[in-house]
Parts: sequence; C-alpha cells; structure tokens
Amino acid sequence: MSDRIHQEVVFAASPQRVYRALTDGGQFSALTGAPADISSDEGGAFSCFGGMITGRHVELRPNERVVQAWRAGTWEPGVYSIARFTLTPEGAGTLLAFEHTGFPEGQSEHLQAGWHANYWKPMKNYLESSAHP
Repeated sequence: MSDRIHQEVVFAASPQRVYRALTDGGQFSALTGAPADISSDEGGAFSCFGGMITGRHVELRPNERVVQAWRAGTWEPGVYSIARFTLTPEGAGTLLAFEHTGFPEGQSEHLQAGWHANYWKPMKNYLESSAHP
C-alpha cells in the first residue's frame, strides 16, 4: 500500500464553490448525476455514486481543505484510504491539489482515471457552467 496519487486541477470557480461541490450532497449529486448523501460535519459520513464510494470526513476546513477516510464498495471490508483535497485561490479561480494514499495495491491506475472521469470532469462542467453560480 505504498502507491500515492497526486493530481492538480484548476477550476474557474471560487474556493467556496469548489468546497461546497465536494461537501454538499445535493450539489455533488447534481454534478455527477448519481445519488449522494454527504454530512457537512467533521467526523460525519458520506456516500456517493449510490453507495459505491463511502467514508467519513476526517477534517473539514471550510473553503481550504477536505480530508476523507475514503473507500470503494468493492474493497475488502474495513479497508479505507485517505483522500485529501486542498483548495488554494488562483486568480479568479481555485487550484485543487489532490492526494490519495493508502488504497489497496493494484488500484492506482483505475483510481487515477476514476478521479478524472468521475470527479474533476463533472465538477468542471458543473462549476464552470453559468447555470450553477
């Protein structure tokens, strides 16, 4: 379990909007098109993509950082990784620096592609469309 994923994405949206997209179940569901139930409390549980992804918020620093104990539904029971989203203002937008560690061996390639397809791409479409100020 020594693999590590590091990705950086710039969104044409404020850190507040990016933070809300990650921590508000209604917004996350709207941007992915899949059911999501996300607690807004540190220590609270979250479930995304109809329960395919579950976990708990380890740390919530509004508009700055989200750290989650994160797991895929296909992993062995009790296996959690750490997903860390750090938000930094960049011009009129936000740089999201993402770190994912502690996931099961052999999952890196699948997870790398999944973060782009299931998180960053729909978040960009959602946050950068004029329909969702």
